[in-house]
Amino acid sequence: MSTSTVDHVAPSPTAEQVWRRLRAPLALCALVLIVVSTLVLLQSDRHRGRLDPRSTGTQGSKALAQLLRAHGVEVTLVRSQAELAASLGPDATLVVPFPDLLPDHRLRAITTTGAGRTVLVAPGDDALSILAPGAHTRPGTGRRTLDPQCALPAATRAGNADIGGVRYDIDLLPGATGCYPQGGRPALVVTPPVAGRDTVVLGAGTLLTNDHLDDHGNAALALNLLGAHPRVLWYLPTDGEPPAGDDSLWDLLPAGWRWGIGQLGVTALLLALWRSRRLGPVVTEPLPVVVRAAETVEGRARLYRRGRARDTAADLLRGATRERLAATLGTTPTDAALIAAITARTGRTSADVHALLYGAIPANDEALVTLADDLDALIRQVRTT
Repeated sequence: MSTSTVDHVAPSPTAEQVWRRLRAPLALCALVLIVVSTLVLLQSDRHRGRLDPRSTGTQGSKALAQLLRAHGVEVTLVRSQAELAASLGPDATLVVPFPDLLPDHRLRAITTTGAGRTVLVAPGDDALSILAPGAHTRPGTGRRTLDPQCALPAATRAGNADIGGVRYDIDLLPGATGCYPQGGRPALVVTPPVAGRDTVVLGAGTLLTNDHLDDHGNAALALNLLGAHPRVLWYLPTDGEPPAGDDSLWDLLPAGWRWGIGQLGVTALLLALWRSRRLGPVVTEPLPVVVRAAETVEGRARLYRRGRARDTAADLLRGATRERLAATLGTTPTDAALIAAITARTGRTSADVHALLYGAIPANDEALVTLADDLDALIRQVRTT
């Protein structure tokens, strides 16, 4: 017996039900936002820029600045060209962490400010052409920790250091001192003094960072190079100049925001697990309406009769008969095999069986009824023979 069901429409949830369902996740989100905001406010004054003398991050240089101050060297952060021009003098060392990010007119201004020493960190050819004419860059070999292999006192006292990076060709820079060579090209260059002023070129800024200052002779070399004068001016311009550093957008986010994003991700995952659908065993439900199979057959027959679909009705009757006979005879419901099996079982002629199973469309309702009776008779004969 076949059955059918009537679909139920679920009632819409009320405002009170929606509030009860959402108040827990909303409270959790509010708590996370409060914690994140608190962390951001507490850490808003922390600096995390690369090679920034105020930064306590791994790529910052606050440890070096504190070490210089402990040895009596004044460290000042310079943020503008005007401030730089007013502060520089022969008793100061100018540190330029990112010379390649400065425009040419800023680089030329540095050469006229009168610093006792200028320290450049990994400058490219454009910056070298202005600040250290005659020096040219060469690719590094991949090594980071190198031996001095030169007579420069600052390097020989420090020993090996993490200075490997860019190498420099100083063949066109007479009188320059090259240290920490890689493949014959130095990673540290000190130009010959002119009027008591010189320029130091570092192939990498690794030895200046908090993370590596205490490795090898990094601290000693940094102190010897940057502490040659009583004052250090650290040039990180912001007055319309390019930002100092090559950090990504993620690195520029405060630590509090990064922690907050991670917490929000965990919260969203837990909320999804909490609200996800639980799949259990199938639950049976009482059927609201039961329809007898006979009524279904009668209803479909009335539709065929109303539409005068004798061809469809005849095809359905013949198809059902072929399937029943094939199952009874254990053969496939194909024309030749099925007809041969029926004629062998009943003794009927092949033409008679073919006319019943594959014949013409009945001309009227009486012929359709006769066809149905003949098919039933054929089925009984096959089963009883």
